[in-house]
Amino acid sequence: VGVCKKLVVCFAHSWKKKRELAEVQEELKLPKHSLITDCPTRWGSKFKMVDRILEQECALRQVLSNDRKSVHLIPSWQDIQVLESLKSGLDPVYDFTDILSDENYVTVSAIIPLLNHIYTESLLQREE
Repeated sequence: VGVCKKLVVCFAHSWKKKRELAEVQEELKLPKHSLITDCPTRWGSKFKMVDRILEQECALRQVLSNDRKSVHLIPSWQDIQVLESLKSGLDPVYDFTDILSDENYVTVSAIIPLLNHIYTESLLQREE
């Protein structure tokens, strides 16, 4: 997660890198999304930050490789594997909190079936 935070800070403090990122996103036909900072008071922000870094990995790698001062921020293959594992682990939690925080549904009656679904689908499949 520290790798993601460093990347987000690097792009947040440099308008040149933001501009280059937008150009590379267009060149690679990636969605023109900015990076997301995680916030301790927003439950899903860490998941969103990791998801966006993985989505924009190629563009980030290309922009950072052009700058000698920022080349050390390029995530290694081990970092990417850890981020992908973290994303798959946080995905059910993000879905769970997203459903429970929705205003359009009765959420108390959804807790037990949702927990049962998470247990049977996510946890039991990993054991197999």
